[in-house]
Amino acid sequence: MKLLKKLAVALVLLPTIALASEGGYPLDPAPDRTENLVALQHGAKIFVNYCLNCHSAAAMRYNRLRDIGLTEDEIQKNLLFTSDKVGSLMKVALDEKDAKAWFGAPPPDLSVIARAKASEAGSGADWLYTYLRTFYKDDSRPTGWNNMVFPNVGMPHVLWELQGVQVPKYVEEKNLHEPGKTEEKFVGFEKVKAGTQSPLEYDNTVADLVSYLQWMSEPSQHTRKRLGVWVLLFLGVFMLLAWRLNASYWKDIK
Repeated sequence: MKLLKKLAVALVLLPTIALASEGGYPLDPAPDRTENLVALQHGAKIFVNYCLNCHSAAAMRYNRLRDIGLTEDEIQKNLLFTSDKVGSLMKVALDEKDAKAWFGAPPPDLSVIARAKASEAGSGADWLYTYLRTFYKDDSRPTGWNNMVFPNVGMPHVLWELQGVQVPKYVEEKNLHEPGKTEEKFVGFEKVKAGTQSPLEYDNTVADLVSYLQWMSEPSQHTRKRLGVWVLLFLGVFMLLAWRLNASYWKDIK
């Protein structure tokens, strides 16, 4: 029992510990558009144009995008830049040694990034949605960028032209634990250069991209859930029949 209690406490605290390890910034809920084909197609376009330059998705093939309503011809003309085959895996030509020299570490594969972050901070979609919206200009960093969700991140802000350039704003408040001292409190971002999209448009772009990353992590997730409902219904009916059959079999036996 003691072991079970310890495991239960660890499972409850794990998301909190993981979130604190990456800055403790509160996560914003991400819109779920994994069943919206238009949003998924837009997200796939953003992914291929902005993410696939450095990050691979080696568990995904281009032709799987037919599941979100794209034809092979549309994939070939609009989304396939690094290969001449629609059946190819989503890989990049970036050399790992160069990536390590430029960013400090090779960019991770994004095939299941939404599920991986879910195991770290509760909701992978919320983590990604907040992460992609909280980059800010920081000249002390090698790339010139930092992030509220992932402090001292090695990745530059690849979507900055869409979002624009922002810097964090702080106000001084009294330190409740140490009287007479003050501390800085983050109160939001200040836009110093406008992007090509409005804040609402950029949030929608990120929401579509995150929804695509969610879908890519398990393309059959909705089929699995729908099938699961039918399986549970079948088991319920079968249990009822088995119960009545058992009662009928034993009713004359004393």
